[in-house]
Amino acid sequence: MLIKYYVIPLVLCAILTPGVKILADKKGWVARPSKDRWHQKPTALFGGIAIFASFAAPLFFLSDFSFIRILFLDTLHLKDMVKQGTAVGGVIFIGASFLFFTGLVDDFMRLKPQTKLLAQIMAASLAVFFGFRLHWFTSLTLDTMVTLVWIIGITNAFNLLDNMDGLCTGIGIVASLFIAVLFFNSAPQVAMIALCLAGALSGFLIYNFNPASIFMGDCGSLIIGYTLSLLCLRFTDLSMTSNVAIYAVPILILMVPIFDTTLVTLIRLLSGRKASVGGRDHTSHRLVLMGFSEKAAVMFLYATASVAGVAAIFVSRTDSISTPIVIIPIVISIGLMGIYLAQIRVYSEKEFSLLKNKSYTPILIELTYKKQILLLALDLVLVAFAYYVSYRIRFAETFFSFYFEVFMNSLPAIIVCKFVAFFIAGVYRGLWRFMSSDDVFVYIKASMLGTAFSVIAVTFIYRFENFSKGVFAIDLFLTGIFLLGTRFSFRFFLDTMKRKTTAGENVLIYGAGTGGEILMREILNNQRLNLRPIGFIDDDPVKTGKKLQGFPILGTPDIISAAIEKHNIDEVLVSFKKEKGDGLEKVRRACREKEIFLKKFSISLEEIDLENKKI
Repeated sequence: MLIKYYVIPLVLCAILTPGVKILADKKGWVARPSKDRWHQKPTALFGGIAIFASFAAPLFFLSDFSFIRILFLDTLHLKDMVKQGTAVGGVIFIGASFLFFTGLVDDFMRLKPQTKLLAQIMAASLAVFFGFRLHWFTSLTLDTMVTLVWIIGITNAFNLLDNMDGLCTGIGIVASLFIAVLFFNSAPQVAMIALCLAGALSGFLIYNFNPASIFMGDCGSLIIGYTLSLLCLRFTDLSMTSNVAIYAVPILILMVPIFDTTLVTLIRLLSGRKASVGGRDHTSHRLVLMGFSEKAAVMFLYATASVAGVAAIFVSRTDSISTPIVIIPIVISIGLMGIYLAQIRVYSEKEFSLLKNKSYTPILIELTYKKQILLLALDLVLVAFAYYVSYRIRFAETFFSFYFEVFMNSLPAIIVCKFVAFFIAGVYRGLWRFMSSDDVFVYIKASMLGTAFSVIAVTFIYRFENFSKGVFAIDLFLTGIFLLGTRFSFRFFLDTMKRKTTAGENVLIYGAGTGGEILMREILNNQRLNLRPIGFIDDDPVKTGKKLQGFPILGTPDIISAAIEKHNIDEVLVSFKKEKGDGLEKVRRACREKEIFLKKFSISLEEIDLENKKI
């Protein structure tokens, strides 16, 4: 039973980790808080020792090391051993052991980045020498170089991902388990190795999850990344499925570390910071700045990795023509998440400061600041995907046998028609962050106009032969949904981030009407006010229990004193002009008793002195 390969390393690591922690605390081997680290208290290091021992022990007995003996005697037989998978465990054992000791030395002595990189190149070269390849390119030289980059990149990606309690460990568990599922039938030995790693990491997660009592250090993160990168290479070597799966499955399995490393590297380079220097600007840190708790941010990334893993299993077991149904939504979602997170200000200096250099082209500035090119690329994917799904829904049984060719021939014309309609309707003239009901009608009109143009085009070009009205009806619906969904997601993200990141004095708003809504918007959009809204009170008891702008209406002025006490209110803001009334008098009395400020919100227009240029 394969389950023992998970349970034994789990128990070993669960037993060894406390011993490593006691030794680390006794010897003073701890990670101390610093400005570029997230943890707030000294925490024991070298948890990677327990991970490696728990993983390497069963791996040693699983591995066939006979490839070392025949290394210089029978090269052809050696390649066969790698192809058949009998040498996989041995190669992983040797490479992971080498990187473990490299990481251990780095944790003690802080090796230079180039020294660590040299060690990673050596371990990656070992794997490539024994036949591990991505098989992404027909050119052996190119494929070999890209394979080296893959192994080194994934190894460093997990090293960078070790930036919050339980994150690197948990993502390693998720990836390992999906790899085990992937190879369960086709390559049981690879599945066993993946389960050994998952078990060791699960035992360590008991102590590493928030609040962590021990960190793994580089001696742990390096072996996780190295092992997983090689296990994914086994899929590309053994894959008998579509060419799409060879590219997509390894990336989907390791989506979170790849995404985090790419996001951090690009933003640091554009911001004028060294990509190799640590910082608090990773995906997990940005999620916390959005308002997630540390645990919630880590769990969100676990969920993201799990969704990508399920997609990888689906892609590995289906044909090339069906995979876009899963791959395209994943790509769009990850792309949008990258756009959202990149907008969060982490450091005091302006992001993308390098773009002020005149050597950068206006196109790059446009891409980074106004995002128009990026939005056009997004809509290109959405239009093609909507048209593709429409055909799959309408012709589920006969799509591959006949209608796929019709789809491919007409797709360019459909894309042109849709974009012409989008420009005419004004899709690219609005500001998404201020999306209103008028914008909704714009997107609906654009979808209808795009469908009308498409029908006219295929009628004119193809005389509408072999086309279906049902396809265009479905396409109309899907295009509208996709346009509205992506646009609304930006508005939803910005509003959610504003609500979760408000900080300052706790305030209660009196008046849950139009004035209260305007006041709430001003508080959320103007951080200089330094106010944190808690909710509303209103004279109308019918509104009690409902929400305005996502904040609760707590009750009438009768409960004002209790609300101030319960929510630790510092100020009460009146959102209307009326200066008399029983409700307002109750609010005044409560503010006097609790000795807190009562302020009135107002908007006024003042004339500017044109001659003296004074307001």
